Amino acid sequence: MDRNPTLQQMLDRSCWVCFATDEDDRTAEWVRPCRCRGSTKWGLQACLQRWVDEKQRGNSTARVACPQCNAEYLIVFPKLGPVVYVFDLADRLISKACPFATAGVMVGSIYWTAVTYGAVTVMQVVGHKEGLDVMERADPLFLLIGLPTIPVMLILGKMISWEDHVLRLWRKYSNKLQILNSIVPGIGCPVPRIPAEANPLADHVSATRTLCGALVFPTIATIVGAFKVYFKQQQYLRQAHRKILNYPEQEEA
Repeated sequence: MDRNPTLQQMLDRSCWVCFATDEDDRTAEWVRPCRCRGSTKWGLQACLQRWVDEKQRGNSTARVACPQCNAEYLIVFPKLGPVVYVFDLADRLISKACPFATAGVMVGSIYWTAVTYGAVTVMQVVGHKEGLDVMERADPLFLLIGLPTIPVMLILGKMISWEDHVLRLWRKYSNKLQILNSIVPGIGCPVPRIPAEANPLADHVSATRTLCGALVFPTIATIVGAFKVYFKQQQYLRQAHRKILNYPEQEEA
């Protein structure tokens, strides 16, 4: 029997990354970085370094574990001088603070865009000169809170589809509005059937159309909404009067 199995195992070791043995390079540095046993517990230092670089992908602080036993590799670095240590600490702090700073910049940009839009909306509704006078006399804190809520309320108001409620009333009392059909075609037109309406949630552009429609100036949005009611009613009547034709018979030769 072999009186020194540990030495025999070291002589039979092979790298699990490149499958090299001691006979291939007797000067190479070997390391056993995890809890694996058998042929997968040894690895060349150079091969493991390359493998760790691929796993970390440029992030030297990322943790790396063995793919077989999931044991975390113990990676150490040489001690840094005081100047380099300060630079390294500053670099880590900046890396951690950048996501929060970016989020703050984005939130601030959205906020001041909403403030600007609210001010423009006030001037568009009450007039340019009157709107400026109202905002000059108002409390600055009230403006900083109230102006950005204007586009928010416009979007929330646009999400309430008041046109559908008007159309339901229109179609419910359409029989009583047949007199107005001569003035505005389609108001009191009877329908032979009730067509199936498309689900607005199934339209992938409904969210973007709602957002864009809400941010149109209020007076323009009101006019567009009135035309939208009439347009939807005409589409409803077009679907109600849809017909399916007979398949044309081919004449025999």
